[in-house]
Amino acid sequence: MDKLTQFLSTHPIILGDGAMGTMLQAAGLTTGGSPEEWNVTRPEVLKGIYQAYTDAGAQVITTNTFGCNRFRLGLHNFEDRVAEFNLAAVKTAREVAAAADHDVLIAGDMGPTGEILFPLGTRMPDEVRDAFAEQAAALAEGGVDFFLIETMSALEEVEAAVEGIRVASSLPIAVTMTFDTHFRTMMGIKPVQAVKALYDMGVRVLGANCGNGPGEIERVIGEMAAVKPADVFLIAQSNAGLPKYETATKQIHYDGTPEVMAEYALKMKALCINYIGACCGSTPAHIAAMRAALSG
Repeated sequence: MDKLTQFLSTHPIILGDGAMGTMLQAAGLTTGGSPEEWNVTRPEVLKGIYQAYTDAGAQVITTNTFGCNRFRLGLHNFEDRVAEFNLAAVKTAREVAAAADHDVLIAGDMGPTGEILFPLGTRMPDEVRDAFAEQAAALAEGGVDFFLIETMSALEEVEAAVEGIRVASSLPIAVTMTFDTHFRTMMGIKPVQAVKALYDMGVRVLGANCGNGPGEIERVIGEMAAVKPADVFLIAQSNAGLPKYETATKQIHYDGTPEVMAEYALKMKALCINYIGACCGSTPAHIAAMRAALSG
């Protein structure tokens, strides 16, 4: 049994962490800047974020590598620093996990490439697969416990990511897709369809993240829970409500309070969801409120 499956099997509920981008922006990351560059230029900021989520009760630290593939890094002319940035992210996360007072897994975060695959787009599947393999190799070398492919909208890209990871590593894989377009992904995938497709790819830890807040995730996860095979573990990682632009501060603020996210966590618990976390707009305060609710 792999480490992720063993962890899920021995813990009734795993509490994930929250947003990374939200925390980096609060620390001064500017719009258009590369979050992944901070893994090497501002490691103390990353360590503080990982630590804050761990102190809040998170049992998973998600590495700051969401856009750490050659295509996304290429937007900042960092395409030749894939290994460097991924290794640095894992190193810092490992330091925090090793010092934690409870067991903490390291999830190697892998987000979309931003490319549209052929035939809808011009990027060939093998190019995307190779990019994911390159990233996965660095994350595995750094010492992640599992890979978390997240915020996906196209099954073709998920398949390329899964295949790429398996070229590079035998570590377990978890996948979440985003159903933010009338309860479908941007590419039209329904939750029930996603469960079957991901299961056929050999993925046994899967679910939904991001989107339009807890209400959307509750419906999506409910549909997934109704059809999932017995050997599947479900993940729910909702945004902290909906983003709103504050004119006074000229910043985006999410309207989901820690109390709202605590209520969401309890609803996920009622659905027997195994891995409950948060996404955009969430902070350690949200995770702490979720931990308190789940513990009570």
